[in-house]
Amino acid sequence: MSAEAKSDLELEIAHILFIDTVGYSKLVLNEQRRVLETLTQIVRGTRNFQAAESAGKLVCLPTGDGMALVFADDGAAPVRCAMEISRAIRGNAGLPLRMGIHSGPVSRVIDVNGRVNIAPAQVSTRRNG
Repeated sequence: MSAEAKSDLELEIAHILFIDTVGYSKLVLNEQRRVLETLTQIVRGTRNFQAAESAGKLVCLPTGDGMALVFADDGAAPVRCAMEISRAIRGNAGLPLRMGIHSGPVSRVIDVNGRVNIAPAQVSTRRNG
């Protein structure tokens, strides 16, 4: 997704891969740091992440002990990315993950850090009369 949010409200369908580290809060600080560094390295090393990022079709949102990767245009990209991540962490007992995928309408917004973020789109069901 482009580095700029659109000034007027435009809805688009985003395909989101949510990644969460299982048991993160039970880890001591240096283990938490190691887990996040390893996860980030694995995710950034996937072909799907790299392709979407270089095409400007990806928004990455940190979530503390994981991340949300928002892919534009390609509904299969989060699935392929999750599969790549799963293969990369196989056998790494120190990196237990939960991953989920969602597709739905969103709009781009600029967040408090001045970065592009995603807001869920609400379709108004309000009727006049």
